[in-house]
Amino acid sequence: METKFKEIDKENIGKLNFPMDDIVKMEKKQIQRQSELERAMALGNLEQVKVKIYFEDDKDKLFVETTIWGVTDESVILKQGLVIPNRRIFKVI
Repeated sequence: METKFKEIDKENIGKLNFPMDDIVKMEKKQIQRQSELERAMALGNLEQVKVKIYFEDDKDKLFVETTIWGVTDESVILKQGLVIPNRRIFKVI
């Protein structure tokens, strides 16, 4: 069964509610996710490459196509100061 993700406009991310639990349970996968995020940030900063971020808020599975401006241990930072908590991200492509 394929999980359906709905596209969201970047400008609407600030309206979402993100639960505190991490949707990726295995530590190895969490480390891999962090590495993917840092790679995507480098691509965005050096070559203005947009990526798709697949994530989940408290209601839906979503994705956004955007440039990642920054990555911390806790969050991904997008334009206009919008953030997505790392703990709610499935994958970055």
